[in-house]
Order: sequence, then C-alpha cells, then structure tokens
Amino acid sequence: MVRNLPVRTIVGAIDAAAARWSDASFAPRVRARDTAGARSGYTLSVVDHAFDRLFTTLRQAAIERVLDDELGSADALDRFVPRRGRPAARALGLGRVCVISSRTTLGVAILPAVFALCAKCTVLVKDREDALVEAFFTTLAEELPELRPFAQARSWNGEADLREAGSFDAVVAFGNDATMCRVASSLPFPTRFIGYGARASAGYVARDALHSEASAREIARGAARDLLLYDGEGCLSLHALFVERGGAVAPERFVELLDAAAAAASIELPPGRRDARAIARVGSARDLARFRGDDRVYGDAHGSYVLMHDPPLEEPPLFLPRTLGIHTVDAPEQAVSYLRDHGVAIEAFALAGRRDDLLDAAIAAGASRIARLGALQSPPLGAFHGGRPRVAEFVRWIGDES
Repeated sequence: MVRNLPVRTIVGAIDAAAARWSDASFAPRVRARDTAGARSGYTLSVVDHAFDRLFTTLRQAAIERVLDDELGSADALDRFVPRRGRPAARALGLGRVCVISSRTTLGVAILPAVFALCAKCTVLVKDREDALVEAFFTTLAEELPELRPFAQARSWNGEADLREAGSFDAVVAFGNDATMCRVASSLPFPTRFIGYGARASAGYVARDALHSEASAREIARGAARDLLLYDGEGCLSLHALFVERGGAVAPERFVELLDAAAAAASIELPPGRRDARAIARVGSARDLARFRGDDRVYGDAHGSYVLMHDPPLEEPPLFLPRTLGIHTVDAPEQAVSYLRDHGVAIEAFALAGRRDDLLDAAIAAGASRIARLGALQSPPLGAFHGGRPRVAEFVRWIGDES
C-alpha cells in the first residue's frame, strides 16, 4: 500500500521524474509538447515555457518545505510526531482522490495530484486529450514502481465521470463557476470538494514606481509579459491594470511604453490559435472604442494585442484574449471599488511599488497572492492557489493522547 511507503521516498520519485521532464529533449516530453500545443492552440514556445515552469519547481527540497510548513513536519505523514502544546499527531491520507483537469492551463492537475500522492492518497486524474498527466505518471512509475497502482490517469468522459466522482473521498476540479456548481452538486456530503473556479488577476502601478522613464519601461515590460503569456486565458493572466497619477512618468506615457513593450513581447510570445468568435469579439471591442471617439486604443498591425486606456469605469474587464484595459486612478481604493463593482474574483494582485495601502488593497480585493508585475505567471510551488494549502487538503489528523 502507498501508506507503507516513506514520504521522502515518494517525494524523491516525484523529484526524479520531474527532473527528467525538465529536459527539453526527453522523448515523452517532446511528444507531450506537440499534443499539448495541438490541443491548447498555444505556440510551442509557450508550451515549453509552461513545462519548464511546472517541472523545474517540483524539486525534493521545495516539496518537503511545503510539507513541513503545512503539516509541521513531513514526518507526520509516516508516524506520530510531537506537537507543541498539543497531543502527538499523525496526518493520514484521505483515501481516494479524483482530479478533474483544466481545459486551458497546461499541467495544472499535476500539482494537486503529486501533493495528494505525498499525502499517501490513491489518485485518479481525469486527463485531457493530450494525456500529459498520464505520460508524467508513466515516468513516475518508472522511478518508483510501487506508485503505479496509486497514480492513474484516464481521459475525461463528461457526465459519466461526474457521476463517478461521488465515489471518491476528495474531488479536485478546475473550471468556470458553472462547472464548479455541477461538480459540487454531484457529490455526497462526506466527499471533500476542492474547487478552483474562474478567477482573474489585476495589476497596480504606484506613482512612486514611476520615478523615471527607465523604471516605467521595466514595469511595462513585465506587464506586457503578464498580458501575453498564455494569451490571457489563465487565472494568473493580467486582466486589468491600474496606473496611479502623480509619478514622474505620467500614466499616458506609461501606456505608450506598455504599447511598445507589448509589440516587442509579441515577437517572443505570438498569439496562439484563436477561433473566429474570439477574433471577432476582440475586433468588435476595439472598433466600438474607436467609434465612441476614443483615440486611446493601442495595438499592432497584426492585432496580436489590444490596449485600451481609460475605458468607461461602468464597463467590466473584457476578458478577451490579449486585451487589457488600463485605468488611471488616484488611490488603490478606486481599483478595489472597480473590481468589487464588477464582481471580479481576484486570484493574484501584481504590484509595482510597495506601500501599506497597496497591500491592504490586495487583501480587500480578495487576492490569494501578491506578486510583482512580470511574475504573475511564475508562482512558487508553495503559493496558495485559490487561497488553499497544497497538501493539507488531502489529510485528516489523528491525535495520540495515550
């Protein structure tokens, strides 16, 4: 049984498998790169970036730090451990865990899956058409054959899989709010539901960060990358940006710098495959802004991105591929009000500048993570995705008072 395997043995196997997948020439990765690109529509350079980010973070030391932090000690997964002011305790895996993969974010199901394995759960991932998780689990089983029965993946099968989900002890799901409601309503009371619904990320450029043209240009480069990477589809993509008045560089000039940065970044991060409906919606939004006489609409000749400076505050973020509204504000409270008024659920709040009121704004906006512009898409392994812990979701505790 997986419960009899030492946790550090499991973590070591994950580390070894991830190290192999970190090699761009590793044959299973090369095959998965092509299939993931074909399924998602992302360019291969973006797929490579996603794979590098995912697999280079799954190092043994980093995983064990998360276990130690959330459980007090990774040893609690192997035996009873003393706890200050409380009875000795042991963390036991919940049992059977089902992970329903995301349609968009590449490999996101692997992270909860490996932490559930660390908790000594049996894991089944409902994989997407590219079979990325299945390919990684095959490598994992090569490193530690004892894990083969406990780390399985198979294709997503729609409603039939939703009905089956109720037989698991925990279900992890990614998707929009409608999907979360469907999954949650299909589960019996004892099943632990861990849902990651639709969320967005926002950025804020403080006046003190705009103290020079060089500083503003560097911030613009970071914001452009956050906008274009993954075509704005992920919860960590930049969906709204707020620029504070009063800096040495005016907001109007900052938007010009962002336009230049986005044009340059589009060479490295060109648009992926887009359907005709998405292209039409972006074009309609751009044309409507120009029809209203707004000359503050920016983009390149290829339509690979659209920037709208000071769109009407009564309109919500567009949530269109590679499209960004930039709002000029006087204080962070205005940004929080805008996000609240439009019901935008915030995953991460990216800052250029560091003040207490900016941190307060991130908290008030409901963010799970505060980052810097340019690093939105690079969360550390221990980041609280959706405000949730990584491994603690998959255990139950037993105390020893004898």
